Amino acid sequence: MKFNLISAICPVCNHSVAAPFFDGGAQPLATLGWPATAAAAQAMPRHPQDFVQCPRCTHVWNRSFSYDAIPYENNPNRMYNAGSIWKGHLAATRDILLGNLPPQPTVVEIGCGEGHFLRGLGEACEGGRFAGFDPNASTETGRGVEFHARYFHPLTDVPDFAPDAIVIRHVLEHLLDPAVLLEQLAWGAAMQNKPCYLFAEVPCIDRVFETNRLADFFYEHTSHFTTTSFRTLMKRAGEVMALSHGYDGEVVYALVQLHVPDALRNRAQAANQFAARAEVSRTTIRTQLDALAAAGQRVAIWGGTGKAAAFIHQFGADAVRFPLVVDSDPDKADTFVPGTGQEIVFRDVLKSQPVDVVIIPTQWRAKDIVAEMAREGIVAQVLIEHQGKLIDFALDTHPYHG
Repeated sequence: MKFNLISAICPVCNHSVAAPFFDGGAQPLATLGWPATAAAAQAMPRHPQDFVQCPRCTHVWNRSFSYDAIPYENNPNRMYNAGSIWKGHLAATRDILLGNLPPQPTVVEIGCGEGHFLRGLGEACEGGRFAGFDPNASTETGRGVEFHARYFHPLTDVPDFAPDAIVIRHVLEHLLDPAVLLEQLAWGAAMQNKPCYLFAEVPCIDRVFETNRLADFFYEHTSHFTTTSFRTLMKRAGEVMALSHGYDGEVVYALVQLHVPDALRNRAQAANQFAARAEVSRTTIRTQLDALAAAGQRVAIWGGTGKAAAFIHQFGADAVRFPLVVDSDPDKADTFVPGTGQEIVFRDVLKSQPVDVVIIPTQWRAKDIVAEMAREGIVAQVLIEHQGKLIDFALDTHPYHG
């Protein structure tokens, strides 16, 4: 069986292979161009509609989309629908969200547009905080709600606003990396000590496969969600509490309790702890190197490339105070340490120019190097990095004795 396949990373599930789905040619912006004259409309730039589908999660997206082509800061993304069925859908989905919120909630809407959905939430509550974020403001935006004319930054804004719920309606289909936003929202919510819900809604293209209709596909919508791909995306944000369709199946929405698994939280905390220890280690070892130089100790660093070069950079072993860098490999002789410039010389120089201290940055090779020093008659104290400081290889406790 043969397939027509291309290499492309799915923005929902990260699968690396896609199948060509629809080539709509080069077309102008359909909703955000706003030409003022017929001539301007005819002269609008064209952009490629190069839609592919992920065989794993069924998501469809324009692999040739460029976010820079969209003038979001200049023209708002208007979504006008005054029909009674649509209004009923809005009321029903508002009720789903409100049923999971405290009496006076804090609600944030990302890409709030004119703010009508957020305003409806506020009108249904007695008190609370309702904040909308959108890079473009219209005459309606902000009427009755708090408005921020900028993009929302999940890792900082979620802890700052401490929302009970975050709303993202008809925004995800415009994003190059929707999974990035949702995962960052989950991490932001993980930094507050209360539940936080996500209500998300997008157009649903399930009916496209039944009807072969093509009007769904235009440039501003880089992502086109099936029910399957939408559910896949929502699961990346946390626990899916509800997922359903509205407006005769043309939209799909979900209520998600934002959550990061404990294993990931623990790993992030461990990384933070390592970062803190690393700063202490850098200060400690730099201080030890300063002391060696100040005491006039003759020091050689064994190895001048790779991890040894990293050691030299990390701890400030500059060429003025630590000019002697040696290596067991004669082919590295007469080359230089990247960045700091010490000439790397063959280890036999230590026979004619003995030193007090040899620092071996590659701890796992230290036993072999110490044996090599003994075999060649090179005598010096050997120091290695361990647990945030330089220790004596022969006298101190460490796992590298073998």
